[in-house]
Amino acid sequence: MLVFWKQKLVFLSVPKTGTTAFEQALAPLAAMVILDPPELKHAPLYRYNRFFRPMFEKAGRVDDMETLAVMREPVSWLGSWYRYRRRPFMQGKANATFDISFDEFVEAHMQGKPPGFANVGSQAKFLEPRPNGTAVTHLFRYEDQAGLIGFLEERLETTIDLPRANVSPQMDLSLSPDVESRLRRKKAEEFDLYASISSR
Repeated sequence: MLVFWKQKLVFLSVPKTGTTAFEQALAPLAAMVILDPPELKHAPLYRYNRFFRPMFEKAGRVDDMETLAVMREPVSWLGSWYRYRRRPFMQGKANATFDISFDEFVEAHMQGKPPGFANVGSQAKFLEPRPNGTAVTHLFRYEDQAGLIGFLEERLETTIDLPRANVSPQMDLSLSPDVESRLRRKKAEEFDLYASISSR
């Protein structure tokens, strides 16, 4: 999570959406850089609303902070998790995905209680508006890097040169038609939210 106090902007860090590179590029401009623990670095909107927003309003006497987040196309997002858990450092760990196919990974993810290797959460839940009206002010598609960078450059009055960071190994991943159909049905909220985001 990055907090740009003067610009009244909080960049929420949705896992597997390229935020590590933005953290590295923009940390010098931020008033607060939260990298650890992961529960705070990747604080979803409901955690921001519960802990950070009240702190900003009480300590900083501001109630107009805006939030920014990035969402990745749902199949691509799952593919990124799958590839991440096949990196060398995952050898021997219970959550590794070396011995399962992408279809098996996604099928496990769709279970009511996913096994550890497929328990990766939900982008829709991460970004879900709160009952008090708190919502993500600026939501970008991961695939719209030009729009995201353009927005940040204008808002922060800077030029952004993104490093490559936390990149998982490349591999061709595709789901069988049956598994993808079931994923789109069981996780419709993910696809619906992604479809609602317009490119800038």
